[in-house]
Amino acid sequence: MDLPVMPPVKPMLAKSVATIPPGMQYEAKWDGFRAIVHRDGDEVVIGSRTGKPLTRYFPELVTAVRDSLPPRCVIDGEIVVAHDGRLDFDRLSERIHPAASRVRLLAEHTPARLIAFDVLAVGDDSLLSTPQSDRRAVLVAALSGAAPPVHLAPATTDRDLAQEWFERYEGAGLDGVVAKPLDLPYRPDTRVMYKIKHERTADCVVAGYRLHKSGPVVGSLLLGLYDDAGVLQHVGVCSAFPMRRRAELVAELEPLRTGFAGHPWAAWEDAGAHEHARLPGAPSRWSGRKDQSWVALRPERVCEVAYEHMEGDRFRHTARFRRWRPDRTPSGCTYAQLEEVVRYDLAEVLSAGDG
Repeated sequence: MDLPVMPPVKPMLAKSVATIPPGMQYEAKWDGFRAIVHRDGDEVVIGSRTGKPLTRYFPELVTAVRDSLPPRCVIDGEIVVAHDGRLDFDRLSERIHPAASRVRLLAEHTPARLIAFDVLAVGDDSLLSTPQSDRRAVLVAALSGAAPPVHLAPATTDRDLAQEWFERYEGAGLDGVVAKPLDLPYRPDTRVMYKIKHERTADCVVAGYRLHKSGPVVGSLLLGLYDDAGVLQHVGVCSAFPMRRRAELVAELEPLRTGFAGHPWAAWEDAGAHEHARLPGAPSRWSGRKDQSWVALRPERVCEVAYEHMEGDRFRHTARFRRWRPDRTPSGCTYAQLEEVVRYDLAEVLSAGDG
């Protein structure tokens, strides 16, 4: 492979802001695996956000890249898997499997798509110093002959339209909106774009915690919600406490410490139990040898957390602690409090085009 921008490349990143800034290029924020795709003839390398190779996990995209992208190019985009008209991150995660036979089977049954939203090089030309608006024009031309599963990400400079996308596209599983300054060069591994994500709050039962990697202080609180059958389901964690607060939480939660006997999540070490309920410590190819142990607490305290959106019956990302809720009873922390997002078909998102 001999390209003006060689792998590995870490992608340009975004920092969170509360509202959509004016005067920029706007795109939907995709919920998948960020990927930098290098193509030089038949040679294709797909790199992850950290620069690690993803190529072997998506053989169908290697074929699609050869069919749809220019013979020599470097493209920034997102790998996604869709199911029932919306993005499905759980099915996407299943694609990362060590067995080649399993990878081939999943490529057939849960095929991935590549959503292209930036270009770093075409032919012999590096575009790293080219302004965003000009790179967009090059990208549109480069993907003029693209066909599914390779897609050009819709983009607009109309802030009002971007606000509509922010409000409507969540129903198709998208994360929010990304804003890019029009004169911005491509700056790898630097937070120079802006992301605007959905945020909601929920009252959750705190039923345990994990220790921080630095020592015997709280790393994250384990959160639960009661389902319609009255079973406490593990829905995620909240973290990002200052170090001093982590130490204080150990003492604060000490009166609630208990053994696993009689705890709603007592069967967490039984791999089979995870098939019937959401429990902490679920087996995962991502966790590998990571210590999944946790400290059990009597499920008697309630906290309010901020979250972005749900992936099935759990929080898609780590939630953010807002406050304790001594006025709430654990039994009232149910799924019923969560806002139900109106569904929106992914095909309509992909057909939006430039605006």
